[in-house]
Amino acid sequence: MNDNPKGYANPQLLIAPAELDERLARETDAPVVLDLRQAEAFAVGHIPGAVHLDLFGISLTDTDPAPLAAFLWMIGHLLSSRGVDPERTVVVYDERSGMRAARAFWFLEYFGHPDPRQLDGGFGAWERGGRAVTREAAAPKASGWMVGRSDDRLSTWRHLRDRLGTPDLAVLDTRTDGEYCGATVRAKRGGAVPGAVHVEWTRNLGDDGAFKPAAELRALYEGAGVTPDKEVISYCQGGYRAAHGYLALRLLGYPRVRNYLGSWKEWGDREDLPIEIP
Repeated sequence: MNDNPKGYANPQLLIAPAELDERLARETDAPVVLDLRQAEAFAVGHIPGAVHLDLFGISLTDTDPAPLAAFLWMIGHLLSSRGVDPERTVVVYDERSGMRAARAFWFLEYFGHPDPRQLDGGFGAWERGGRAVTREAAAPKASGWMVGRSDDRLSTWRHLRDRLGTPDLAVLDTRTDGEYCGATVRAKRGGAVPGAVHVEWTRNLGDDGAFKPAAELRALYEGAGVTPDKEVISYCQGGYRAAHGYLALRLLGYPRVRNYLGSWKEWGDREDLPIEIP
């Protein structure tokens, strides 16, 4: 049996519904499962044993050191309060292989968790497979995990500003066409980071809501000039869709990928930072 049918360099970053179902049945190595969907969706039905954690809307628009540290402490505390610890695999999911789960995945990697995974295809794939769904909510047990920091996975406005124009940098804009071109304005200014290439995050996914095979993702990104020899800084409006681009490139084995946590809301609001209208 091929355990890497899509040909990823890092297939261990995803988990298929069948494998998750099998591991949940084995108490010895059952993972922590985090449901990143809205509370209403979780209440209607979720994967047995999953714990709810909706991080959507908990964003940062100032990546200066003090607010960044406070924000990261808060997210780390929320994860440990849901039972996340480095001794157990953590599986995150939303409706599909979506941006909510991808952002949680990025936080886990940033904090140094050794085995975070996103459920490929999300809850939709789980349900379509006829697997068990429950409305019973498991009470999480806090772990006390003292998170670390992997700052080479993070970009701040200063880091991005200082790297602009260097030949080994690719700036990846994962927003919609309208946002990228400045027609849809969601900050003080519309437009894009100078030199950014545009690959909307939804293009990472197939019709089934799962990540496309490696060959398709590689053609997509290399065709846009986002190549493995460059440092890639991914951004969107608030670091959600950017985290999805981050995960796609991690699947391909790109060695230097960062999520710009403040993204366009921070960059576009700061009138001292350069922009362009592609």
